[in-house]
Amino acid sequence: MKSTFKRIIIVFGVILILLIIYLISYGIKANTAMKRMTSIETGEVINNIYAINDSYVNLFLIKGENKYVAVDGGNKIENVELGLKTLGIDSNDIIAIFLTHTDFDHVAAIDIFKNAIVYLSRSEEQMINDEHARFFSIAKNKISTSDYSVLDDEQIVIIDGINIQGISNPGHTPGAMSYLINNSYLFTGDALKLEDGRVTSFYEIFNMDSEIANTSINKLMALKGVEYLFTAHSGYSDNYNLLATQWTNK
Repeated sequence: MKSTFKRIIIVFGVILILLIIYLISYGIKANTAMKRMTSIETGEVINNIYAINDSYVNLFLIKGENKYVAVDGGNKIENVELGLKTLGIDSNDIIAIFLTHTDFDHVAAIDIFKNAIVYLSRSEEQMINDEHARFFSIAKNKISTSDYSVLDDEQIVIIDGINIQGISNPGHTPGAMSYLINNSYLFTGDALKLEDGRVTSFYEIFNMDSEIANTSINKLMALKGVEYLFTAHSGYSDNYNLLATQWTNK
């Protein structure tokens, strides 16, 4: 009996040690990737499109006829509040938030936008209703509201004169979605990154399925009429056509 108990303790100890090693390794790789991320400084990027620098991630605001819509919901409340103050924009004037996905660094400041309707893709619901874990089968995504609207692939919403089309691009998460604004400005969240002036795959350590993610990039690089491409963690480009031509992982 004692021998059996001792073996169980040893096995449990080995498993625990391996888990600790794995978590440490994951943490080091994740930290290294995050240090490579480069977000845009807070300000007006181009006419009527604004970026808020929230540590290593950007939240974007698009000005409509009178109000604003946001792409993503921020990483830290205090950073978003400071960004709004710097821009001279009242949080009450943001009337919609379009989430590219529901990872914590894209949803943390939702509550400060009291007048905003939250939108996310229908496929991303599984990430916030306990159907699908984000990491290690236990860590799950959450957003601070249950009052949200879902979008299907290629569905169009018009808000304050802004034309917003959701484009499904699973891979980073199963329900990741990019947004094409006014048929010209593509906001991709974590679907891809810009590196040395080219589109590349997002950091594999953060993707739930990198093979599917690359297929989604193919879809995004085949769009017509796009002029600008905005990412969440690696800046933006004003030459979508060149990016689409150079994309090689087809």
